[in-house]
Amino acid sequence: MRRFIRSSHKYVSLAVSIQLLLWTLSGLFFAFNKIQDVRGEHVMTRGVFEADVGDFDVKVADAKSIRIVSRLNMPILILQAANGTQYLDQTGAPLAQMSSDEAKAVITSQTRLQALRVETVTAVEPGDEFRGRPLPLYRVISEDLDGTPFNVYVNPFSGEITAVRSTRWRIWDLMWGLHIMDWQERDNIDNLPMKLFSILALISAISGIWLFFATWKTRQRV
Repeated sequence: MRRFIRSSHKYVSLAVSIQLLLWTLSGLFFAFNKIQDVRGEHVMTRGVFEADVGDFDVKVADAKSIRIVSRLNMPILILQAANGTQYLDQTGAPLAQMSSDEAKAVITSQTRLQALRVETVTAVEPGDEFRGRPLPLYRVISEDLDGTPFNVYVNPFSGEITAVRSTRWRIWDLMWGLHIMDWQERDNIDNLPMKLFSILALISAISGIWLFFATWKTRQRV
């Protein structure tokens, strides 16, 4: 029995050791990198915006939620309704999509970055950086004063910055995928490999403790 447990412990430990190393390395990265910096919050300069719903001449029916935001200092209304999201100006008229120059102006007014060029994202991309954000989006290629590159994603109708991505975020995203063992989507903690290796790690730990005391008792008898 002891020989079987020792042999099983050896091979199970070998199977989980690489993942245990990845868990440790990714955990160290998370511990030494502030999530605020990973998300790019340190480059944001958002100020206080004040508006009153009474400023809008809009009739709302069956809205699930209502938000007032600033689109380049112009208050706009965002309605979540059964038929989708609506972006309205103060008269209730639908808003057109912002221009590329306006998207650059958003970067200038809301961040410490310099906007270089604008790309339009209309479809989900492999390994995309904007997971879960509604499309289309503007990807504004930017950089800080030190020349560090950033991708800033802007909602083309509301002018809201929905994500700020950098090399640090990409490393964090890779580490997160390795940590939760979801190597593609990187957002599913409840996956089979994660469960399997967690169980194997537990078995390895328990068998190791059992072998330690079993060996210790044998030595005591000798």
